[in-house]
Amino acid sequence: MFTHKKTVYLKDLFEGDHTDIHSHLLPGIDDGAKDIEDTQRLIRGFTELGITRIITTPHIIQGVWPNTSEIITQKKEEVRPALENKVRFFDAAAEYLMDESFRELIKKGDILCLKDKFVLVEMSYINPPIALFDILFDMQVAGYIPVLAHPERYMFYHQNFDMYNKLKKAGCRLQLNLLSLTSYYGRDVHKTAVKLLKKDMLDFIGTDMHNTRHLERLQQKIKTDEPDRLKELIKNNKRVFG
Repeated sequence: MFTHKKTVYLKDLFEGDHTDIHSHLLPGIDDGAKDIEDTQRLIRGFTELGITRIITTPHIIQGVWPNTSEIITQKKEEVRPALENKVRFFDAAAEYLMDESFRELIKKGDILCLKDKFVLVEMSYINPPIALFDILFDMQVAGYIPVLAHPERYMFYHQNFDMYNKLKKAGCRLQLNLLSLTSYYGRDVHKTAVKLLKKDMLDFIGTDMHNTRHLERLQQKIKTDEPDRLKELIKNNKRVFG
């Protein structure tokens, strides 16, 4: 059983003006929103939570979701007319799998950034890329700042926690999935998320919204014994990306 000192609603923490930097809202191009109606439902749910600034991030994974900057930009423009007036800002970047294809995009400078030079990246859940630190070095040389999505979900680091310190030293910013503060992804993910939060190793938060199931869970109470640290991450999202 998860036992914590504080139970909060995200909508109360967000105060009606939160900036989300990780979601899958563009219709039909990855495992997120299936069509424009689905997109509208999820965005409406965002605004009800108090998320009014959105940088959505479809996957780019060669052989699975081989999206390109052009595809993502075109989809973003298709969505804009369907936005409700409660959305104050809407843009699209990408969530890049760190592999050799991504290294080629870095060389070409063909990268959709969250803002400025911040780039959302992820790893396989099976194992980290062999050339992980080379990729991170390539990014820094090119002037990009890696934002590692959901570090708490990489179970191969759960018993090797020092790797998170090494990632930070290599220039990574760490982005927590809010649902990791619940039982949604399981006990081990929750435990690691809490540990990262308590040790002040996290930089940003994201919903990683894919579907209405995620939305329903985010609308429920979030249990955390670190509400103040969570509030700081919310402020950091707004300060950097708002």
